[in-house]
Amino acid sequence: METLALLWKHTWGRLSLLAVLVLIFVALLAPYLAPYDPLAIDVRHVLEPPSKIHPLGTDLLGRDVLSRIIYGTRISLEVGVVAVGLSLAVGTVLGALAGYYGGWVDGLISRFIDIMLCFPTIFLILAVIAYLQPSILNIMVVIGLTSWMGVARLVRAEFLSLREREFVLAARVAGASDLRIIFSHLLPNALPPILVAATLGVGNAILIESALSFLGLGVQPPIPSWGNMLTEGKSCLEVAWWLSVFPGLAILFTVLVFNLLGESLQEVTNPRLRPQRPQA
Repeated sequence: METLALLWKHTWGRLSLLAVLVLIFVALLAPYLAPYDPLAIDVRHVLEPPSKIHPLGTDLLGRDVLSRIIYGTRISLEVGVVAVGLSLAVGTVLGALAGYYGGWVDGLISRFIDIMLCFPTIFLILAVIAYLQPSILNIMVVIGLTSWMGVARLVRAEFLSLREREFVLAARVAGASDLRIIFSHLLPNALPPILVAATLGVGNAILIESALSFLGLGVQPPIPSWGNMLTEGKSCLEVAWWLSVFPGLAILFTVLVFNLLGESLQEVTNPRLRPQRPQA
């Protein structure tokens, strides 16, 4: 609650938090907010420019672009949140084990992280997706299992700096088990940087999902996704600019909002980045 209060006092933090809440609101209430069925084909209104009837125009099959963007919000947030949740779970566990136990455990996990970092993430994801059937579930799992290395390194560094603190030594003297020390004493103190990494990770996961859908390896038509909407619009960019511009702006806005939220969280949770008040 203290972090939320500090974030609310931060100008960009408050604005980005409100924007994220709006995105969540749109995703949850998509069936009520969308003016049309996003899958409904209407050959009488093909490639209509933005108008009062269709505020963002229609696509090659006469489908309402605004409705498809609204439903695409649900897909993007779902992929971002689930993928980041999976990467946080894997990265936090491995980073905690490496930072707490040290020694050969730290060496083994650190070398595994180094090996995973040798492969460019996007190419690793493309290689895995190429052998799997494109689906939302596969995308979420693959993104989550290929983006945990940064979280693991972050948690490891935090645990290395915290494990010799007095409260940890007191817990050991009191007979607390390793699991209790890790999850009850160390992890809560390492939570702020993990939240920052999670927030930034959502934007990155949305970008990856959009890139995969644009390449035809992500969410498959007719399910509306901002990425596959860009793919449909690239073939007629000169005559129907709205098919690419509006989904692109949706991606830009969403990623920017989550990045601003992450930067704001980093500022309010890191005392060194907070503006210093002049002393009286």
